Amino acid sequence: MADHDLTGFDRETFTHGGVTRRTLRRGTGPAVIVITEVPGITPKVLRFAERVAAIGCTAVLPVLFGTPGREVDPTEVGWLKSTLYTASTMRKICVSREFTVLATGKSSPVVTWLRALAAHEHERCGGPGVGAVGMCLTGGFALAMAVDDRLLAPVVSQPSLPLAVTRSRAGGIDISAEDLATVRGRCEREGLQVMGLRFHGDRLVPRDRFAFLRRELGDAFTAVELPASAANPRSAMAPHSVLTEHLVDEPGQPTREALDDVLDLFRKRLLESPDEADRKAPAGN
Repeated sequence: MADHDLTGFDRETFTHGGVTRRTLRRGTGPAVIVITEVPGITPKVLRFAERVAAIGCTAVLPVLFGTPGREVDPTEVGWLKSTLYTASTMRKICVSREFTVLATGKSSPVVTWLRALAAHEHERCGGPGVGAVGMCLTGGFALAMAVDDRLLAPVVSQPSLPLAVTRSRAGGIDISAEDLATVRGRCEREGLQVMGLRFHGDRLVPRDRFAFLRRELGDAFTAVELPASAANPRSAMAPHSVLTEHLVDEPGQPTREALDDVLDLFRKRLLESPDEADRKAPAGN
């Protein structure tokens, strides 16, 4: 796949707290904030955003790092080019004060800006609220954004922070205790549901991290954990990116079913009326 020229996406900016960042937008309807994985908004991330727009939502992609549309798949651009670009992006992230890479029990400062973006998009796009999906390094951002009651559909896809270099870091996620308590309260009072995605054996997303979320959020946390064998075998990288690099976009494939589950969450929380959702709920729920 070649670089994406961003055709079909509107290019804008958003400013909050004196910080201005670029955004890409596609679609109409309630907003879903699509927070990219490292090293940036790749063609496959844009393809996911297109799927979000196709169900009747507005996909909003903040540019937090990297070059939007740049292809990074080693099978397309070569290992050297892919590795150098990814390493360059990670170096910038690691020295940035906006991202908490190693610390436990702490939300990244950039989450404040993302919450403001979500609030702005809710006012602009309408609907009952907004959705958000974070991927890899930004996976936990969607959870930390859920302290705002406008966020109705948070998805944490392969959440990789804090980096699991110790057992304590493997058994946590990048959200402060205060923010986590707020999210837990929303789950208990409002029925907020949090969805998480990972591959078994992914060292960047250890099983202890999902066990932690189960303990903290109980039945409000829906874990979608896939066997490594379900990952796209054509990817040159180890199974990790459920919705993008390792997606097998064919009916009946586990990763496609995971993608459909995410889109169904957005439909249920953002597009259906409460009466419609109740009618579709399985008996006994």
